[in-house]
Amino acid sequence: MSQSNGQAKLGGRVGIVGTGHRAREDLLLTAAWLLWIPVALYTNAIAARPSSQLVALCDLNEERMKYHNELLKKLGQPEAKMYPATDFEKMLKDEKLDVLVVTTVDATHDQYIVPALYAGIRVLTEKPMTTDVEKCKRILKAVDETKGSVQVLFNYRYNPAHWKVEELVASGKIGNVKSVHFEWLLDTVHGADYFRRWHRYKDRSGGLMVHKSSHHFDLVNFWINAKPKEVFGMGSLAFYGAENGKKSGWAKDYYRARDSKEAETDPFAIHLGDQPDLKALYHDAEHVDNYHRDMNVFADDITIEDDMSVLVKYSNGATMTYHLTAYSPWEGYRVMINGDKGRLELEVVESAFRLPKNKGGSAEGAVHGEKALPNEGRQKIILHPLWETPQEVPYEIGKGGHGGGDDRMLDQIFGPRPGMVEKDSAVARLGANQIDGALAMAVGLAANESFKTGKLVKIDELLGVVL
Repeated sequence: MSQSNGQAKLGGRVGIVGTGHRAREDLLLTAAWLLWIPVALYTNAIAARPSSQLVALCDLNEERMKYHNELLKKLGQPEAKMYPATDFEKMLKDEKLDVLVVTTVDATHDQYIVPALYAGIRVLTEKPMTTDVEKCKRILKAVDETKGSVQVLFNYRYNPAHWKVEELVASGKIGNVKSVHFEWLLDTVHGADYFRRWHRYKDRSGGLMVHKSSHHFDLVNFWINAKPKEVFGMGSLAFYGAENGKKSGWAKDYYRARDSKEAETDPFAIHLGDQPDLKALYHDAEHVDNYHRDMNVFADDITIEDDMSVLVKYSNGATMTYHLTAYSPWEGYRVMINGDKGRLELEVVESAFRLPKNKGGSAEGAVHGEKALPNEGRQKIILHPLWETPQEVPYEIGKGGHGGGDDRMLDQIFGPRPGMVEKDSAVARLGANQIDGALAMAVGLAANESFKTGKLVKIDELLGVVL
């Protein structure tokens, strides 16, 4: 289904628009708009590969760009030139970029992807590709007119467990796929983090259906090699938010954690001053843009859902039931794929439980998958052929961020690190292009529309284009 961008020219002169912490998916905010971007992930990755050089940074917040440059210096690399957000197109022109990495707030991705395409630059964009239909159409049109390259950075595709699932399904081990059941659980550290910051506002993130679940919808599209066609969903803000916090007794009376006595005993709070990277990027830089990244998850201004059920029908006739819970005591996921020759089950326990630290939920530095979570549990794939004994399928257990997916993705988009040769040729085909990005995002958009209307939504009618 995908036309991989894995064969696009690797390396060269790289620019990044935004300057936050990719592993924690944070952002920079001004009264007008916002930008964020991966520090640890992409800056380190580019510095580690001699075929690439980070030559330019663009952001609203100069302090965060300085943080990137300090990191580059520590890595023995020259500093990148810093451009204010208003000079983005000047950066494209002056720096003669080969590659642009886009990790701004989701709703602004198109503002950077489209000009870069028309400038002939290869674009790598964080997921989701964008957050609404018109922006999606704008990106697709630009790719078509320029014949350019856009890769959506779905790092979950690169987790060895996930490509093993795709391999088993593609090889016919369970026959023709008939249905999928997918349950994803975010715990009260990771899940709560979406409710402390800009993601809590649906107009900026598209809600978890678009921002987070696009990962999962892309995996299913990839696994069963089919396109989503119809979506029905129900979703609610069931746990976070002021009203729910009062009912459960979890709510505490503060706006943000910084300088709040109430927050010191709140297990849902994050304390930016306790973690060196978050302190430098946010605690010490907020005077520039007044971005508060440590807001109360039981506030009254949250506009996204935390509990969502979705039913999807695919082009091959298969259906999927999907559920996302963002307030679970443990983190992980279960996937069951049923075919006419058997059933495949994947279970991953990323963190069996969480305990609060000295001051609220500091999360031991592991909020968004940059390393294995504390209390990591078992991962297993079970194949149940019809009329045969079930068998546990062996596969490589990935190490590092996102189940080993981050390093493999970086090798695919920037080239292998010195001395590293990708041993699995399958990695080259894992890149997701703009069509993959649009289809993953479209399921979330259709689910959001169904939440509002209570009706079944057809994706082709929603997008006004057949993908």
